Amino acid sequence: MLDKFARFNETIARWTTSAGFAAVVFMIVLTGADVVGTKTMRLPVPGALDMMALAQLVAITLAAGMTLVERRHVSVEFFVQLLPKRLQLLIECAVELLSLALFLLLVWRLFQLGYFQQTGNETTPTIRIPLAPFAYLAALALVPVCLVLVQRFLALLVSLAGDER
Repeated sequence: MLDKFARFNETIARWTTSAGFAAVVFMIVLTGADVVGTKTMRLPVPGALDMMALAQLVAITLAAGMTLVERRHVSVEFFVQLLPKRLQLLIECAVELLSLALFLLLVWRLFQLGYFQQTGNETTPTIRIPLAPFAYLAALALVPVCLVLVQRFLALLVSLAGDER
């Protein structure tokens, strides 16, 4: 059962990472167009900074799930490795649970932020791109992170239960 959940999480994470990669490609093209336009024709891309900031938000949040799936995040384990296996599993459970709480809080607050931006008609300063869709997208992009954390927590609980026998 957990294997199917893990495969589901990986599939979703791969899809969101592909969309995040599209945002990175957009950033590269935008930067190139802005530099070439500015240097050759003295014609910068209007709102390039606004678009770059929003594209960074999209790229980072959409790639977060795959980063977690592939365990490419930074972790410091030199002390924990010296502890007994059961205590290591308990610490990992606590870390996964706290991480899940943090990301659930982030999702909730990003949806709230999106709502407030939507009702307040907030936009970027120069070219007036509405901000609310990006807050909603960031919230949705962090849902796969929550799913991966749930899957990891459940796997650790199974390991703990198996360790008792």
